Amino acid sequence: MTKEELEYRVGALLYMPALYPNIAEKIANGRFRDVNSFAFCLEDSIQNAVLDKAERALLHSLHSLKRIADKQDAPLLFVRIRDPLHLQRFHESLGKDSSLLTGYILPKFDESNAGDYVRVVREMNAGATEPVFVMPILETERVACVETRRGALGALKRSIDGMREYVLNIRCGGADFCNIFGVRCARSQTIYEIGVVRDILIDILNYFSRSYVVSAPVCEFFESDTSDAWKEVLRKETRLDRLNGFVGKTAIHPSQAPVIAESMKVSQADYADALQILHWEDQELGVSRGADGRMNEVKVHDTWARKTLRLAEVYGVASESF
Repeated sequence: MTKEELEYRVGALLYMPALYPNIAEKIANGRFRDVNSFAFCLEDSIQNAVLDKAERALLHSLHSLKRIADKQDAPLLFVRIRDPLHLQRFHESLGKDSSLLTGYILPKFDESNAGDYVRVVREMNAGATEPVFVMPILETERVACVETRRGALGALKRSIDGMREYVLNIRCGGADFCNIFGVRCARSQTIYEIGVVRDILIDILNYFSRSYVVSAPVCEFFESDTSDAWKEVLRKETRLDRLNGFVGKTAIHPSQAPVIAESMKVSQADYADALQILHWEDQELGVSRGADGRMNEVKVHDTWARKTLRLAEVYGVASESF
C-alpha cells in the first residue's frame, strides 16, 4: 500500500499499553472488529520501572501477530516510543519482525529532539526494503504557549518536511495541551469549547493540513454502564474535527472506534458535490447549484472535493445525509 493510501487509512487509531494482556490473541481473533489501526504504547501508559518488561511483552505480541501479517485486511500496527534513542534501540531489537509494523509514533516532537528524530528515521529507512513510516505528535509547551507557538510550529514544519516521504500523519496531544493550562472537558463538552486548546489545534491545522494529513486529538469519554451520552459528545466532536480539516482521531477505548469510523463516512450531499466538481461538464460557467442547495465552484472547491472522494474510497458514503 502506498503512503498516499495509508495516510487516510489510519482512521481511528486505538491506543493500548504494550502490557495489555493477550494483545495478539485479541487482534488475531477479531476482538476489535471495528479497529484497523493499533498503537502499542511504550511511553506515557508505561511506568519507567517496567519499560523493559513492556518491551519484552510487545516483542512477543508482534512475533505472535506474524500469522495475520499477510492478510489483506491486516490492521496497521504502530509503536509509540519515548525518544529518538529509544526509537533506534527498539527498532534494532525487532530485527526481521520490524516488517510487521506500519511505523512509529514520535511523542513530544519539538525543537529539542526533531533533528535526532529525523536522523534516526532516515537511517532506519536507508537500509529498509519497505518504508518505515512515522507520525510525530505535537504536544509540548512551546507549541501550546502563544508567545512561542508560531516560531515552534514553523521550525517543526521545516524539520518534518525533511522526512516528509515517511510521515503518514501529524498528530495532536489534546490531553497534554489541557494539562499545560490545567483544564479538562466535562462529560457534556468537546475540546473545542476550551478556547486556549482550540486555538492551538487550529494553528496546527493552519501550518500542516495543506501538506499533511492531520489527526484529531483524543476524546476522553467512552463506554459507560449507565448512559450512552458519551457517544453524542464524541459524535459532536468528530463533526467539528471534520469541519475544521482533521482526518481520523486517536481512540483510547474500542467502543470509540465505530463512532469515529462512522464519522469519517462522506455524506451523500458531499459525495455528489465532490463528483460534480471533479467531473465538471459546463464549458462556460464555473459555478453551479450543489446537491444540498449549496454553491459549487469548480476553481475554488477542488482541494475539498479530492479530499472528500479519498475519504469516500476508504470509509464509504453514509446511508443518510448528516
